[in-house]
Amino acid sequence: MNVAGMIKTIFIQSFCLVMCLLSIEAYAERLKDITSVAGVRSNQLVGYGLVVGLDGSGDKAPFTDQTFKNMMSQFGITIPPGTNPKLKNVAAVAIHAELPAFSKPGQNIDITVSSIGNATSLRGGTLLMTPLKGADGQVYAVAQGSMVVGGFGVEGADGSQLTVNVPSVGRIPNGAIVERAVPTSFNQGDSLVFNLNSSDFTTAKRVVDRVNQLLGDGIASAIDSTSIRVTAPRDPSQRVSFMSILENLEVDPGEDKAKVVINSRTGTIVVGQHVKVDPVAITHGSLTVSINENLDVDQPNAFGRGETVVTPRTELNAQEAINPMFMFEGSTSLQEIVTAVNQVGASPSDLIAILEAMKKAGALKAELIVL
Repeated sequence: MNVAGMIKTIFIQSFCLVMCLLSIEAYAERLKDITSVAGVRSNQLVGYGLVVGLDGSGDKAPFTDQTFKNMMSQFGITIPPGTNPKLKNVAAVAIHAELPAFSKPGQNIDITVSSIGNATSLRGGTLLMTPLKGADGQVYAVAQGSMVVGGFGVEGADGSQLTVNVPSVGRIPNGAIVERAVPTSFNQGDSLVFNLNSSDFTTAKRVVDRVNQLLGDGIASAIDSTSIRVTAPRDPSQRVSFMSILENLEVDPGEDKAKVVINSRTGTIVVGQHVKVDPVAITHGSLTVSINENLDVDQPNAFGRGETVVTPRTELNAQEAINPMFMFEGSTSLQEIVTAVNQVGASPSDLIAILEAMKKAGALKAELIVL
């Protein structure tokens, strides 16, 4: 073989090797996408306040008047007892937000404002300064600003109404300023713990193998099917660089166990991979009962005495469909199961009943989840 031929052969082999590696890594996922770091989490915040400036769409709840009076008293204005302000442009609202991990004082977060009274719309309103508290009762942010409401409603003089989306809920982008940082355990200890989003022993083992392959044996160890402990440097700057390397590692997750998910309200059926069906014979019939109510009129004869009366007449009819028994062959793949179901021609409601009966009979080798 000449030199050109050898170079061509080496190039083809290298190209095939690269394509094989790419095809393997195409199914891999980054560690940041399948895990979370223990102690690094967001926190929920909630608050209660007033929205003002509404165009007559405010609420008429008694707690709104009480809140308004309390607010005015803080500014030195006293409303006489027994006086009802009868406000139409003020609404009592609940505010909730999510405080991301590592949020620092002075940063802004988005908030959602929802009416808790009978206000018809919050469009055009402005939220007054409202403290947002965490589960511990401490104030972590302060919210205020003009709302963005996606919904709207109109009402005609004859009482007809038209509502698009939900006008009683709005958002304020960057509407809250963080006032207090939440302490985390990220920089504490000699290790970091990664928690898998979906518990799986195979995935945990593969994460440990991948980290040890990169950093050395003993760096990572599995605590259980969810948590992996990784030895990390103590210096904060080094720990950040260390996390940057780890979270971008690509790992091939283990395949999930066989599942069949059924939403009985919508008739949606999702069959996962590795679902197997043992040979089973099935018959599924339906009973139809119809009730017809008819009214008959009984009249007296021409020479007799009596009154014309209306008598009800009820007709009952019950029919049961005669469906032949069919058989599901033992299936080992999702495609075979789908093909068998299509050949049967069962409707979604019928298929739900069939799958539940197959699970009870032990013929469906999968976890059946009914939503």
